[in-house]
Amino acid sequence: MTRRNLTRFTWLSIAAALATIALKTYAYYLTGSVGLLSDAAESLVNLVAAVVALIALTVAARPPDEHHNYAYTKAEYLSAVVEGAMIFVAALFIIYTAIERLLHPQPLENVGIALAISLFASVINGVVSVVLMRAGKRHRSITLRADGKHLMTDVWTSIGVVVGVFAVAITGWTRLDPVIALVVGINIIIAGWALLKESVGGLLDRAVDEDTQEIIDRITAEFTADGQVQIHAIRSRESGHYHFVSMHVLVPGDWKVSRGHDICERLETQLETEIGSCEVFTHLEPLEDPRAYERELGVRRPHSLGD
Repeated sequence: MTRRNLTRFTWLSIAAALATIALKTYAYYLTGSVGLLSDAAESLVNLVAAVVALIALTVAARPPDEHHNYAYTKAEYLSAVVEGAMIFVAALFIIYTAIERLLHPQPLENVGIALAISLFASVINGVVSVVLMRAGKRHRSITLRADGKHLMTDVWTSIGVVVGVFAVAITGWTRLDPVIALVVGINIIIAGWALLKESVGGLLDRAVDEDTQEIIDRITAEFTADGQVQIHAIRSRESGHYHFVSMHVLVPGDWKVSRGHDICERLETQLETEIGSCEVFTHLEPLEDPRAYERELGVRRPHSLGD
């Protein structure tokens, strides 16, 4: 599957958002519940986020060019940042509405049918959420993972709202409805913060995840097992679904260049094959040269051509 084909998942998310907005808005219209209104507002955010995700995945699929040698994969992080910001906007709207209704409580109507509609909308979101998170994990797309997590947050929010509104209908305590909306708003803020934190980490060139690092450690250990070859100064970073890894490969100075180059080629090929969506850069150095170890310590003094 090409990266551009991932946009079909965002179209699914857009369709789900449109359906749930219509259903949850109708549920709010029937009852007048600010809890259900908050639920509908979050679905509106889902729609905006899905559209942003569609744009981001389309941009991220572009190949490298003269001005973007490492392609456009970081566009996915920008999508997640926008989605996180939209979550905060929705949360503020929900909290404001809830406080107003807390001060001026109103009775709820047509609770039964409204809750049934809301639960049906939650089922739609739940199914789409699972599809998006699985696709995000399989294709290493933070955009799809973020969208999927957001939808799953929406599902749990909806369940909480339904339980709360049902409790209002039973007890007659109308102020419970805006209290539920306040809890929903706070929960959304927490989800938005987690999403922003993950996105910013990617923009700051976070190292690869633990599973990928284990692959790197295992393969480099295989190449250095006989003691003839050493590998150090291993660095990595994530860029959307793509990984970049660099390292220094030290071989005996009396080896032919072709022999050392062959080691590097085999190392790069094995890493890129097992990691997938990865580009590996190796730097060949002689074991006996003390300058080869300066980079490992994070220090590199300038050398003239005569050194």
